[in-house]
Amino acid sequence: MWNALITELSKTLHCNLAISNKIQLSNSGDDLLYKLSDDKQSFFVKVASKDKLDNFEQERIGLNTLTKESTFYVADSLLVGQSNEFAYHVIEWLDLDDGSETDWYHFGVTLAELHKKHQQQMFGFDLDNYIGLTAQPNEWHKKWDTFFAEQRIGFQLQLLAEKHVHLVDIDRFVDLIKQILHTHHCQPSLLHGDLWRGNVGFCQHKPSVFDPACYYGDREADIAMTELFGKFHHDFYVGYQDTYPLPETYQERKHIYNLYHVLNHGNIFGNQYIEDAHMQVVKIQQQYGLD
Repeated sequence: MWNALITELSKTLHCNLAISNKIQLSNSGDDLLYKLSDDKQSFFVKVASKDKLDNFEQERIGLNTLTKESTFYVADSLLVGQSNEFAYHVIEWLDLDDGSETDWYHFGVTLAELHKKHQQQMFGFDLDNYIGLTAQPNEWHKKWDTFFAEQRIGFQLQLLAEKHVHLVDIDRFVDLIKQILHTHHCQPSLLHGDLWRGNVGFCQHKPSVFDPACYYGDREADIAMTELFGKFHHDFYVGYQDTYPLPETYQERKHIYNLYHVLNHGNIFGNQYIEDAHMQVVKIQQQYGLD
């Protein structure tokens, strides 16, 4: 695989690469991660089973979309390909750090500026993609309540049901989510879609994002996820609020938006996340009067 990868990468970059160092990186997921280097530059390489080729193709589209539409420092997607056994994605190597308070403030400003762009009039995306390992349907909808209830919450609940995990009557719960969101009027914003601390960093003091699950949706969904697995730095939220303040009613919806990610973790990892999802479903039912 490596010879073919280096040959294709050389063609892409219009040079003859002579890789002098290959280091396998630690990773909590299934992909194998590597840092490849020659005497001048380094590359980040993801390797997975051949059936993950489309995951890498969609990741590339997400990175390219964020490069085009935002001012984030987004690593270039250089090559997606496959060998007889493996799929791979070669990405520009960035030296990332944790950022200063000022960097985090600028991160919030940068995300807010992306979210303020409302040229798209519908919710969804041109292609279905992935949230982690899970398929993410993105069929275009005019109504946000319908899109989120059906293609986010309903879809995840159906995946669990196919694993014989039945948390709730799916149709009734989807209808409840529609009712909750029906009076919330929002404009479509391009979302990162998987915005937790592990998918962000800073390069030369510029905010960088990676591993996107892009679609056009309510900007609050991105902000909600930044609070799910440990909040971002305080200055991030200050920068965002200074640029594009959230409505006060955001607090009423963030747990509904984050249910999507908890359900997804239940589908991927099972166990505790399924219990957490069940607790959140019950809480929402009780709060809004569905027994």
